[in-house]
Amino acid sequence: MKPFIPTAFYGVLNYILSLTLIASPWLFGYSDVSSAALLLPIYIGWLQLIMAIFVDNETGFVKQFPMQMHLVLDVVMGFIIMVSPWLWDFSSKVFLPQLLMGLLLFCLGLFTKKSPFTTKAHHSAPEGVYTSTDSTEGRLSI
Repeated sequence: MKPFIPTAFYGVLNYILSLTLIASPWLFGYSDVSSAALLLPIYIGWLQLIMAIFVDNETGFVKQFPMQMHLVLDVVMGFIIMVSPWLWDFSSKVFLPQLLMGLLLFCLGLFTKKSPFTTKAHHSAPEGVYTSTDSTEGRLSI
C-alpha cells in the first residue's frame, strides 16, 4: 500500500497526539486506575513530543532526528500503547482511549510518506563509486 499521509500533516498531528497522550489520564479520567495506565501514556507522549521537535521534517524545529526512525518508533510505541491495557491488566477499567490513540500512532507510523514500511529504499551509490558490475578486473576468462 502506498503511503498517503503528507509529512507536514503528520507533523501537526504528531504534536496534537503527543500532547493528548500526556494529558490523557486526566482528560479521560483514568489517572487513578493503575500506575501503568497513568505513566505509560505520559512517558510515550513526552518521547513523541521530543522526537517531534527534533525530527527532520517540515514541522521539526531542530531537524536532527531522521524521519524514518521516528516513524519506526511510532509503530513500536503505538503498538505498546494499544496492547497496554491487556498487558498490564487494567482493561476491565479502561481500554478505549489507549486503544484508539495507540492505533492512531501505529497507523501514522505506517502510512506517512517516507515510512520505511511502505516505501522502498533507493540504494544508489554516490557518483564516481565503482560497483561490482563496473570493473572487469578479477574475472576469469576461459
